[in-house]
Amino acid sequence: MTVSLEQLQRCHVAVDLGAARTRVYVKGLGLVVDEPSVAAVNTRTGSLIAVGALAEQMTGRTPEYIRVARPVSGGTVVDIEMAQRMLRHLLGDKLRRQLRRKPRLRAAACTPHEADPLAQRATVETLVGLGARRVELVDTLIAAAVGCGLPVEQPTATMIMVCGAATTQIAVLSLGSIVTAVRIPVGGNAIDEAIIQHLRQHHELLLPSQSVRPLQLALHGNGLQLTGPALTDIHGRDVATGLARTVQVDTAAVRKAIHTPLTAVLDGVGKVLRDCPPDLVADLADRGIMMVGGSALLPGLDQMLRDATGMPVHIAERPDVCSVLGLGAMLDGKIQPMVLNPLAG
Repeated sequence: MTVSLEQLQRCHVAVDLGAARTRVYVKGLGLVVDEPSVAAVNTRTGSLIAVGALAEQMTGRTPEYIRVARPVSGGTVVDIEMAQRMLRHLLGDKLRRQLRRKPRLRAAACTPHEADPLAQRATVETLVGLGARRVELVDTLIAAAVGCGLPVEQPTATMIMVCGAATTQIAVLSLGSIVTAVRIPVGGNAIDEAIIQHLRQHHELLLPSQSVRPLQLALHGNGLQLTGPALTDIHGRDVATGLARTVQVDTAAVRKAIHTPLTAVLDGVGKVLRDCPPDLVADLADRGIMMVGGSALLPGLDQMLRDATGMPVHIAERPDVCSVLGLGAMLDGKIQPMVLNPLAG
């Protein structure tokens, strides 16, 4: 870990700033915020109009003077001031007053694997601007592994795959540390984009970003496998005329379009296994891969991994909140490290 458990137990609040959702865990209160990482701003006055779910509903539906901003991209804060304003409103006045009473407010935050120093500094500055005197950074992979109940501290291999909106992170953990890991710039957003491009090229249909989810649910028959509903009605805008149009989409062709970005994820799994010591790979043959993150719920992704690797694949009980719950478990002192004392002599 990048920080000791003893230091984490002194923290009062844990924050997971994701590209899709922001989650906040407060010691003693549990998970208090779980909202989309979106803010709507009036560009004429600079005032904040909405944050979270309400701001997300405004995406693509606003007049010119209202801008819908996403201050977090790929797990990295790209607009510190906007991220601070968004967090203040998501926490609310009552909770912020409670946190301000802490004499030395400490915060913990998740950072993507191998995040560069600038990205780490942006996360720290965001939380310092909210009143934190000290910010501890924890690798998302370790926090997620703890949150879904994997025996991270044991000398056995555990493989975790964090499927985010902008990135997919894959790692093998042993003795509380990362043995080998890889971060791939492909996530749920890339899969949505593949569906939108497919419909534009083959059906000349412009699809609103918020209409992608119903199409993914239509694939839910057996997910990315070749069974399930053959045709699905999709509503969108005709590229040529600009008028509303409904087309029947062949779901098998959409599955094929989704497979293209997912090949990069399968390559990443192969790279992690190749870089892993043989003894740990033998452990993984029994334990398999644990999938967490919002995109882990993509229908059939787990079966696709099983077919490609021949290993068992499991989806965590609450895959979308594993990272912040793992941080919360460390804050509450529920995780006990395996003590490795140097031998005398």
